[in-house]
Amino acid sequence: MKPALVFDWNGTLLDDTYALLDTTNAILNRFGRPRINIDTLREHCDVPLSRLFHSLGMSQEEMEAIERDEGALFHDTYEPLADKADLREGARRVFELARRESALLIIVSNHIVAPLQSQLRRLGVDDYITDVLAFESRATQYKSMSKGERLRLYMHKYSLNPSSTFIIGDMPVETDIARNLGLTSISITGGFVSTSRLQAARPDYTINNHHELLPILQKHGFFSEC
Repeated sequence: MKPALVFDWNGTLLDDTYALLDTTNAILNRFGRPRINIDTLREHCDVPLSRLFHSLGMSQEEMEAIERDEGALFHDTYEPLADKADLREGARRVFELARRESALLIIVSNHIVAPLQSQLRRLGVDDYITDVLAFESRATQYKSMSKGERLRLYMHKYSLNPSSTFIIGDMPVETDIARNLGLTSISITGGFVSTSRLQAARPDYTINNHHELLPILQKHGFFSEC
């Protein structure tokens, strides 16, 4: 049986945490609010991102302005910054080993399919990815199916075994999904939330980079030849 590796995208595979920080600060500045640092972002970051701005003290009127025109203010600021981001340490090696082992590589994300696929092509790794599960457009972001439900339906459609499926993410939501679907949860530090918040969700494993995935997979009986 081949394993299925399910990755979150932003902050997990794509090293775009500072792109999010710069986007957040640009929006705060637009409304005359003080800048935040990376530690504050990691303590407050949540999805949907309206929760982040609400926790930073923004008013309902300000949040409505952010969400106007399908979130254009956020997306038009973030995407050029994300275009400069690389993959996180060890991700390419995991992709190469997964291909050698014929493992499934699935991305499940709160981002939008088209720009996510564009980033995969820019980084030259689109051929490694089995499927991308994400929102269809800006108009449907956070308004249609949740990440967990999207993954549940995908696993049912392709008869994926939970015992050989691993979900890797940088936020507590991935641990919650793992718990609901019976998967192995792996939290990666250095993304959108603090290590303490990750640990409070009680994942099965915590790693600092993708190189540390290999011994976990080997412990479960996979990638033994690597």
